[in-house]
Amino acid sequence: MIPSSEEPSRLPATFLIGIVLVLFMVGGAVLWSHYSVPAANEEDKPLTVGPEEQAYFSQIHFLDPKMSRAANFLNQEVTYIFGTVENGGNRKVKQIEITLEFHDPFNQVVLRDRQRLFLPSTPPMLPGQQRDFQVPYEHISAEWNNVYPTIRVSGLRLE
Repeated sequence: MIPSSEEPSRLPATFLIGIVLVLFMVGGAVLWSHYSVPAANEEDKPLTVGPEEQAYFSQIHFLDPKMSRAANFLNQEVTYIFGTVENGGNRKVKQIEITLEFHDPFNQVVLRDRQRLFLPSTPPMLPGQQRDFQVPYEHISAEWNNVYPTIRVSGLRLE
């Protein structure tokens, strides 16, 4: 008999190494996505308020308050809060953060919500300038007294 010079096939070993590598990468991706902390979006962070911004709060005025309700495409009622904001001071305002409070008949707060009025790409609001704003709400407590909410400035970014 002539000895065989053929080597055993390396396909099973290579295949197993490939499976182990794929499982290792998938496991690492799952662990990374589960334990990593998402970076906070700039729009989600409250605006920092220093003494300069806080002193300027009194220069921001809310005019012509309006409210309406409409049904959306899912036949859910949406409440829209409208108004006009005015920069009554002498500085440019890049961003305004407001806090809206909805009350019940006993004047207790049933919903408190923080909203930014402008998109990051919006040009600054010049001194004396007015801009319309609109804030939609799909879910407001049934205990709400249906009166226009209290609006106050809670953050400001001056330019």
